[in-house]
Amino acid sequence: MTLTDQSLLTTAGREVPATINGTETIPYNGVGGHLPHGNKIGAPIRRCVDYPANGDKRVPDVGDMTARLKVALQRAGIADGMTISTHHHFRNGDLVANALFDAAAELGVKDLRWYPSACFPCHQPLLKYLEDGTIHHIEGSMNGPLGAFASEGKMRGMAVLRSHGGRYQAVQDGQVHIDIAVLAAPTADYFGNATGDRGPSACGLLGFGLADSGYADHVVIVTDNLVPFPCLPWQIQGQNVDQVVVVDKVGEPEKIVSGTTRVTKSPDRLLIAENIAKFVRDIGIMKEGFSFQAGAGGITLAFTMFLKEYMREAGVTAGFVRGGSNQYLVEMLEEGFTPVILDGQTFDLEGVRSMRENAGHQNTSPFTSYNFHGKGNFASMMDVVVLGATEVDVDFNANVVTHSDGRLLHGIGGWQNCLFSKCTILAVPSVRNRIPVILDRVTTMVGPGELVDVIATEHGLCINPQRKDLLEAARGTSVPLLDIHDLKKKLNALCGGEPDKPQLGEEFIAAIQWVDGTTIDGVRRVN
Repeated sequence: MTLTDQSLLTTAGREVPATINGTETIPYNGVGGHLPHGNKIGAPIRRCVDYPANGDKRVPDVGDMTARLKVALQRAGIADGMTISTHHHFRNGDLVANALFDAAAELGVKDLRWYPSACFPCHQPLLKYLEDGTIHHIEGSMNGPLGAFASEGKMRGMAVLRSHGGRYQAVQDGQVHIDIAVLAAPTADYFGNATGDRGPSACGLLGFGLADSGYADHVVIVTDNLVPFPCLPWQIQGQNVDQVVVVDKVGEPEKIVSGTTRVTKSPDRLLIAENIAKFVRDIGIMKEGFSFQAGAGGITLAFTMFLKEYMREAGVTAGFVRGGSNQYLVEMLEEGFTPVILDGQTFDLEGVRSMRENAGHQNTSPFTSYNFHGKGNFASMMDVVVLGATEVDVDFNANVVTHSDGRLLHGIGGWQNCLFSKCTILAVPSVRNRIPVILDRVTTMVGPGELVDVIATEHGLCINPQRKDLLEAARGTSVPLLDIHDLKKKLNALCGGEPDKPQLGEEFIAAIQWVDGTTIDGVRRVN
């Protein structure tokens, strides 16, 4: 592609759109290269005299969920072009977002910006609202059908993908103004205090709704389990809530678990997980009081299982573990391998149960753990983080949002934020659909190679040459170590040569934001 007046070049050599939905782009300028100053924004001033003196903020029980949300949206003053936000803690079991936009469509509202913390295949019914103009565009991690829709250039506006920490950063720094936040809550009281760890639809943490509840002009809590005031323990404060909508069911918690949040059964992928655990043990990261985080993918969950056994053999306990909570981290907590899980979200029902029953869970939010514009960052305190990727290149740059065909099918989640750990390991099967995942240049750059320390495949581990300390420490490991260029040649030979380049159009359909609010790459339409 040639640089035009419609695009800018980042310091990493990637083309990004010059404007994003009418706003001028700030191109990525390297890690730590964009250090803004000034004050964060604040929520609007509210007056308690405008709310019921008895604290009861409930919307009348009229009709179904869509009908009740219509009343709430009308009271909130919904209008064309507003920004509507939701959280994703129900993952593929969310029932609120679809009903929310059914209500908006029935009200005839157009050109809404949807600002979810993530969306999933269950949100496929919203395609009709992207087509008819109810939703103008999505700014949030997209999985499945909505990402495919955007990839084909069908969305009216440009998609914007941010990390979990980047989403909070964008709100507090004033890059995104939320007009109305509609937040599903498994348990709440009539004042708006809400929690996610209990009730018939318990989903665990509600941390990705905290920015919305604190900064949005208008906040609506939607619950199917109304309890007497006060709802304890609350994760969202009723002080920040304008309305409470009581419905029959807000979500299907059994669908929190998806195909990407189960331990892999593939022998090759289990080998990757085992090799990473051996590497962490052999180079001395696994020692008394160390900390780790593993993503929710099948390989990274298996890593947790192997690591626990090596910890048992060595008589080692962690100082803390960073979640999403899942059954494997819960087992470590309950068996005494860690005193605490710092929770960011919840990936299965065992995690939900443990959060409710075990005092060793500490709820966190993207502000405390991932926000690049805060007074510190949990991620940089982690001794090791194990994550996945869809592609990597010989410079250790990595991609998690598109496949090698350029299609936008995944979200960023907390992936970018975790790159700041002391040792970042990407677990990557070497071939997907007969296509090697190690390239000369990733299709989409989501994370810079300087923050990626190790790439692990079933053939062995490649250590970033910049990490001379890791290279030295790894001399005694039993895990195969490879040069990434040699591995790329080997994979190309196995797959019959270099993979074909994706067939892309000229126009940008999405922008990938870095953790500091700059744009690190652009995604073009798939032909």
